Amino acid sequence: MGIFKNLPFEWLVGMRYTRAGRRGGRNSFISFISLISMAGIALGVAALIVVLSVMNGFQKEVRDRMLSVLAHIEVFDASGTMPDWQATAKEAFLQKEVRGAAPYVAGQAMMTRDDTVRGVIVRGVLPSEEPKVSDVASQVRTGSFNDLVPGEFNIVLGKELAFGLRAEVGDKVTMIAPQGQVTPAGVLPRLKQYTVVGIFEAGHHEYDSGLAFIHLDDAMRMFKMDAPSGLRLKIEDMQRAPEVALDLSRILTGNVLILDWSKQNRTWFAAVQTEKRMMFIILTLIIAVAAFNLVSTLVMTVTDKQADIAILRTLGASPPSIMKIFMIQGALVGLLGTAIGVGLGILVALNIDVIVPFIERMFGVQFLSKDIYLISTLPSDLRWPDVYTIGGVAVILAFLATLYPSWRAAAVRPAEALRYE
Repeated sequence: MGIFKNLPFEWLVGMRYTRAGRRGGRNSFISFISLISMAGIALGVAALIVVLSVMNGFQKEVRDRMLSVLAHIEVFDASGTMPDWQATAKEAFLQKEVRGAAPYVAGQAMMTRDDTVRGVIVRGVLPSEEPKVSDVASQVRTGSFNDLVPGEFNIVLGKELAFGLRAEVGDKVTMIAPQGQVTPAGVLPRLKQYTVVGIFEAGHHEYDSGLAFIHLDDAMRMFKMDAPSGLRLKIEDMQRAPEVALDLSRILTGNVLILDWSKQNRTWFAAVQTEKRMMFIILTLIIAVAAFNLVSTLVMTVTDKQADIAILRTLGASPPSIMKIFMIQGALVGLLGTAIGVGLGILVALNIDVIVPFIERMFGVQFLSKDIYLISTLPSDLRWPDVYTIGGVAVILAFLATLYPSWRAAAVRPAEALRYE
């Protein structure tokens, strides 16, 4: 208690007003409203931290699954093919963040088996080089990615694509390429039968249901190409892909086009960012409502303490000192509520992988169905800048809520306040 004796009287009175007064009296009711305001701020802050952490986790989870199939950066040649891809790869490695490079052929085709037809993206790769830029080889659940041998026309299908075609390892599927071949009977579609040697699962529906891998040589033969379409690169830090792509545009020679992963999926990521901003605004309104509740609490306190204010004024307290007392009271409520909310939000965000399954088991529900959503569990990615921003916004709103009631307190006239005492 000794440390509090040295505080200015504004702090001592402000802290005293924050605590409960006479039991059963008006002071107890005001203190109860202060607790409600504090709880509202705490719940708003905790909810905002948890929701943003879940949205960050969802974005990170989907992004990682996408980038397990996609490359961080793709390099194209303006001519449509890249005959000397080895030389381009050597130049790319001059950029210190580039960790892997692999050629590829990209094309669209129709895949048929029996009476089932599916549109697919076909990617021709070198099985020995592809693990340097993607995780597809490790995602093969049945069969082997290394069975993509040139000339044997083998294929690796996504899990959902294989299910749709009712194909398993060892079955035959027919690929129909859009590039037709000219015959005396006219232009006919190019058909080729492939043997399924592997089924992969990336965990992303778009790729599991519409992507197939064949050997690079088979792809060039299928799509009538004499060289790979381009080069796929993997870098050290995927977040720096735009900067690395810009740097590569100055390093690589020739007429090349460079596209990083953020541009390839710009629409999806822009939608997620917009949703995150809107959720931040909506949930901040919860904190704002609690802050408005704090205004009413302080107004009631000022009304109840008019006699005390008048006595302090007659003892020599200045209007700024009176104003400071109630600003301190409101700020303490806001700071305590924010601190509790931050602690609760961090605790829930870091343990959401335990809390949500417990709730699902208790009530027999499933919040995320794997048949509908890309993921079946709630991920969480707690980011400290978000925590700092949320805490700062809550404290600022609580401080702003103290201004009007404190000004009202400073405007109290001692003679009028003591007239009926």
